[in-house]
Amino acid sequence: MATTHAAPGASKALWLSTIAFTVCFSVWTLFAIIGVQIKNELGLSESEFGLLVGTPILTGSLSRVLLGIWTDQYGGRVVYVITMVAAAIATYLLSYATSYPWMLVAALGVGLAGGSFAVGVAYVSKWYPPEQQGTALGIFGAGNVGAAVTKFVAPFVLVAFGWQTVAVVWASALALVAIVFWLTTDDDPETKARRARAEKPRGLLQQLAPLRHQQVWRFSLYYFFVFGGFVALALWLPRYMIGVYQLDIESAGMLAALYSIPASLFRAYGGHLSDRYGARTILYWAFGVSLVCLLMLSYPETDYVIHGIKGPIAFSTRMDLVPFVVTIFILGFFMSLGKAAVYKYIPIYYSDHVGAVGGLVGMIGGLGGFVLPIAFGVMADLTNIWTSCFMLLFLIVAVSLGWMMFSIRQMEHRAAGEVLDKLAPLAELDHVHSHEKHPAHHGLIEDWRPEDEEFWETTGRRIARRNLWISIPALLLAFAVWMVWSVVVAKLPAVGFTYSTDQLFWLAALPGLSGATFRIFYSFMVPIVGGRVWTALTTASLLIPAFGIGYAVQNPDTPYLLFLVLALLCGFGGGNFASSMANISFFYPKKEKGNALALNAGLGNLGVSVTQFIVPIVVTAGVFGVIGGNPQETSEGTKLWVQNAGFIWVPFLIVTTIAAWFGMNDLATAKASFAEQAVIFQRKHNWIMCWLYTGTFGSFIGYSAGFPLLAKTQFPEVDSLQYVFLGPLVGALSRAATGWISDKWGGGRVTLCVFAVMIAAVGGVLFFLGIKDQPGAFWGFFAMFLILFFATGVGNASTFQMIPAIMRKEVGRLMPGKSAIEQTRQADKESAAIIGFTSAVAAYGAFFIPKAYGSSIAASGGPELALWGFLVFYVTCLAVTWWFYTRPGGLLHDVERGGPPSAKEGGRKRSSAGKPAGAPIPAASVQ
Repeated sequence: MATTHAAPGASKALWLSTIAFTVCFSVWTLFAIIGVQIKNELGLSESEFGLLVGTPILTGSLSRVLLGIWTDQYGGRVVYVITMVAAAIATYLLSYATSYPWMLVAALGVGLAGGSFAVGVAYVSKWYPPEQQGTALGIFGAGNVGAAVTKFVAPFVLVAFGWQTVAVVWASALALVAIVFWLTTDDDPETKARRARAEKPRGLLQQLAPLRHQQVWRFSLYYFFVFGGFVALALWLPRYMIGVYQLDIESAGMLAALYSIPASLFRAYGGHLSDRYGARTILYWAFGVSLVCLLMLSYPETDYVIHGIKGPIAFSTRMDLVPFVVTIFILGFFMSLGKAAVYKYIPIYYSDHVGAVGGLVGMIGGLGGFVLPIAFGVMADLTNIWTSCFMLLFLIVAVSLGWMMFSIRQMEHRAAGEVLDKLAPLAELDHVHSHEKHPAHHGLIEDWRPEDEEFWETTGRRIARRNLWISIPALLLAFAVWMVWSVVVAKLPAVGFTYSTDQLFWLAALPGLSGATFRIFYSFMVPIVGGRVWTALTTASLLIPAFGIGYAVQNPDTPYLLFLVLALLCGFGGGNFASSMANISFFYPKKEKGNALALNAGLGNLGVSVTQFIVPIVVTAGVFGVIGGNPQETSEGTKLWVQNAGFIWVPFLIVTTIAAWFGMNDLATAKASFAEQAVIFQRKHNWIMCWLYTGTFGSFIGYSAGFPLLAKTQFPEVDSLQYVFLGPLVGALSRAATGWISDKWGGGRVTLCVFAVMIAAVGGVLFFLGIKDQPGAFWGFFAMFLILFFATGVGNASTFQMIPAIMRKEVGRLMPGKSAIEQTRQADKESAAIIGFTSAVAAYGAFFIPKAYGSSIAASGGPELALWGFLVFYVTCLAVTWWFYTRPGGLLHDVERGGPPSAKEGGRKRSSAGKPAGAPIPAASVQ
């Protein structure tokens, strides 16, 4: 029977752990104060300052999962002390750093202090029963007040003695606390009991098992806001108040502490409230009030002029310092309640895996503390609006609250599912609500057996082809809208938009960032929503950026921030690829899957070249007449209708949306929840294929996004825009035309050859850039890129052919107890999810490649540094392909080289349904 009382010695363990965590947190946020001085000494930009402040947060976050697991395995006392000592050494060595790179290196070690949170959570929770863990962990989490200690004390030490002394003093304090903790604490009861039984701790894989649950990742998002947002603001607020309210460092630090203190000390009270009223109620309050506070904080200082009857009426909006401090105090208070509520959940749901789950949730939250300060700096640089940091936090808390409400509604529906299913939507129409009068919708197919040859030839092929040929134009339009900025950015300077080269590269890169992020979610949506419904909805969503671009580019005074938003919204098109490929993969049998996916992706990828070919033409004519708006006059006196770059897609999007809704199908056999699909995160080959597909598709889409602007900047004397569409065209056609090669010879062998060609082609690009001033250099540069695009297209097809082949072997090995039919369906579901997820990861190439060009040009004057990085990456891809798949003993070696034939039952070829070929099979049930 579980005890309802804390173990003897629990209070001492709790308070000593809290004191230690307070000092650790004080060290972890040290750069919030000394970073301002370092910024001034080294002349850092806002983005560089954000990176410096966020680097310790990165280490403290990434280390939390392993530290949590080690705490469960070896006990919190020893792991806690080792962590504190390591962080103290790194903090002391920081005082000797004199350059920005070495400060970043030292900051990585300082960040270990933040990893102590996962150790403390696992250690403290083992001393208390579940009904007291909320309060206990709330008290421990109040150690966040260490951030306020740093803000109160560090500015005075810094002004008096310098930032190096601050580092030495804080390191000494942490080392002293580590010694005291070791001498005065004891091992937790669970660790002592396990040692007494001479029982080995659970292995790493067993500890990580709960991480496949969707619920864990939902908790992580909550903590990303309540803790990651807290850390980010704790680091950013001194800089914010100095910039907005012109305060000195001492005043800014003390006022920022008015946010850090309630966001820390009241965490203990949040734990008490969570024990009393439940974590869900507290989270509702935390998210709701935070939403209101952030809405107020997000509104920038604005001047308004109203043209009144008797003349202009002018007024301004501005949040002065006092209401600002009051608002962040309230925000900090409710974020502290949210932090406690999240960690009230973990010991209840995952009592045997507090270290691993608490470590992961803490890691994601800590990553918020790393990513968000950098994002704050980047947004300040790009938008020139100080309150943009609060706008971002508002978006995060809105998503968190929405996901929480949606999940709770789902749980309530499952709990009362049988009762709800018996109720009619309208009681007065109860007599008409029956399955006979309201069957499943017309697009649903309940019986789908593509591996059954008779079914496929008589029914399946026709349906699959219809869905494929509607999917292709939908995907083509998605790519067209996704990549439209790659052409528009080259036209903006000509019509009066005075943006820097770096700002233009940001506009070309951001659709890739958002598109890749959308893909992560889109990749799981087809089995949940249905391919027909999702294709129609996502195609219709592209009307938003298409109309937005058409209106925004007509006025050179349009704020840059609006262009950034529209660039992000174009990511809707990038997200469509993941769901489109996952959907088509369900329709085709294994023997034709590679070619079908190649056609869908390859012809869909044509949208990139269609954009880069069509847009330069349509912007030179008034295609839509008066409806499309007036032209813009260039510096040369010619007229351009840049708005046509957005408007041209609108009629095609409307027609394709209608075609998808009425012409496509949903498959009942493809239905799966997120939890069922999330098993792919445990599959090693999912992550390996993410790496390889980033090398192929990530390169294709990244080069497509950056090629027009790169060619224009490196060869300004050449009118390259009339040629650059050929690169994506070659890549798309090679993907569509070469899928059969991978079906015949094996995706692994083809992928190996692809990376060898890509390595050589990048070397060629570097060569011609080195002689770019010589005649004909552009054409050599252009030819090498065409080879690159061709190779990426072939590789895109070959890597996707590999995934179903890999999962057919892996599911058979991992699930030998399932029947052949069940193994095939499981492999197909996992393959579809992996195809979608790998495409999501790879799509970040559309952001990183153009941004790498811009950063390389800014740092060295040319793109060569970025290209050398790409070359090294392709070498790793080649090595990974050979080692895991194509070498003798590799997973696909026997499959691709004609290994032993599979056993045949009774000497007769059998269908996937387990019946001899030729046996009668019922026709498909298509409703």
